[in-house]
Amino acid sequence: MTKNTICRLFNIEKPIIQAGMIWCSGWELTSAVSNAGGLGLIGSGSMYPEVLRTHIQKCKAATSKPFGVNVPLLYPNIEELMKVIFEEGVKIVFTSAGNPKTWTNTLKGKGITVVHVVSAVKFAIKCEEAGVDAVVAEGFEAGGHNGREEITTMVLIPQVRKAIKIPVIAAGGIASGIQMAAAFALGADAVQIGSRFVATPESSAHQNFKEAILIAKEGDTQLTLKQLTPVRLIKNKFFNEVNEAEKRGASVEELAQLLGRARAKKGMFEGDLNEGELEIGQVSAAIKEIKPAAEIVEEIFTEFKVTLLSLTSITN
Repeated sequence: MTKNTICRLFNIEKPIIQAGMIWCSGWELTSAVSNAGGLGLIGSGSMYPEVLRTHIQKCKAATSKPFGVNVPLLYPNIEELMKVIFEEGVKIVFTSAGNPKTWTNTLKGKGITVVHVVSAVKFAIKCEEAGVDAVVAEGFEAGGHNGREEITTMVLIPQVRKAIKIPVIAAGGIASGIQMAAAFALGADAVQIGSRFVATPESSAHQNFKEAILIAKEGDTQLTLKQLTPVRLIKNKFFNEVNEAEKRGASVEELAQLLGRARAKKGMFEGDLNEGELEIGQVSAAIKEIKPAAEIVEEIFTEFKVTLLSLTSITN
């Protein structure tokens, strides 16, 4: 296909972006997706600055293709992460969980392409005003941290497309070429996919977590912790404790104490399926096997093209 806006922006072959997921997207997954023609992202949210540096350097050694780094702006030592990104010459940065105005000018001043993740139209407009190069519009079906508004991908994408002129990357509930085609029909220029790439050999997620994804059914995930930072989790012992606390009106302080430290690491990286925080999207119910990232990229893109052709034939 002719290179679209996002392919030109990132100099990639396929408009498929792998989400920068904490504890799941290190250099191995990132380089695998980039080598397959998509855009891989290192998830820096679970990394100390020097760990991030190591992942960037290993990714450079593993691929000659473009890749980027996702940076949650709520990270306490954000300045140190950005320093590493600048020193290592990273060319693409996706920011999330914060105000895009905080870092966009600085990043663009370093010649970096900037994308920000949003969950509502009003935030997309602010991103365009802040000067970002593109936005990821993420519906609440998505895994991990999410918007309080609970706007679905199908509702969000066309509204964001109508409200801004910069490229729109759709995210949330996308794990197949059919879903990718639907996102393009809604006005997206590319898709960002997280959950499907967790269930790969290259993902740094624990094997227990990967296998939990394979047996997940409809309704097994739910958005919770809305008083703190909303996050979609697989229902387990930890989720039930949080849910019960919220039902009885627990304070923000009590919820923060219950969350404690390193819950996500315990679940996704260390494989504790009872006490850990298991972040994954609703589309996990459709994921039934672990397969290489390159195979996933090719399958999704091929199905996407076939779907577009089949839709074209309907109108002829």
